[in-house]
Amino acid sequence: MTEQVKYAIQDDYPDDFSHCYGCGRLNHEGYHFRTGWDGDYTVTIYTPKSKHTAIPGFVYGGLIASLIDCHGTGSASLALHRKNGYKPGSGQEPPRFVTASLNIDFLKPTPKGTSLKAIGTPEEVHPKKFNIHTEVYAGNTVCAKAVVTAAVMPASFTQQMNE
Repeated sequence: MTEQVKYAIQDDYPDDFSHCYGCGRLNHEGYHFRTGWDGDYTVTIYTPKSKHTAIPGFVYGGLIASLIDCHGTGSASLALHRKNGYKPGSGQEPPRFVTASLNIDFLKPTPKGTSLKAIGTPEEVHPKKFNIHTEVYAGNTVCAKAVVTAAVMPASFTQQMNE
C-alpha cells in the first residue's frame, strides 16, 4: 500500500498540542500518525516497524490500539472542523479532542510487513462529542473494529499547561 494522507489534521495542531506519542508531529520518538479525509470517511495509514512485534510475524495489539485512538481523536477534529466550514490546511486552528472511550474488537491477527489503514466514519452524538466507527485493514483484511468516543478537549487542559 503506497497511499499517503496528503492533508492531515495533525499538521494544523498548534505546537503546544503536537507532542502526542501517537500523532504528535513534534514527538521525535512517536509514531506520527496522520489523519485526513477520503470523501466522507477519515483515513490514517501507518506501516509498523519490526520492533512492533507481538509474536513473530504479527503486529503488537498495543500499536493497533494507539492507531485507533489517535485516528479517533483526529477524525473527531476533522469532523467538527468540517462542520465549522474548514478543512486541513485552511489556516484555521482545528478543535482538539481527547479520548473518552475506546472499544476495540481484534478480529484477526495483524500480519507484519504490510501497511495498516484505519478507515473511520464520524458520528456526532453531541455538539462536543463524536463517536468514530473505525475499521483497521492489513491489505484487504479487516483486523480490528472499534468505536472511539472523542470529546472536545476541556479548557482545563490548556489552563494547566499555562500555569
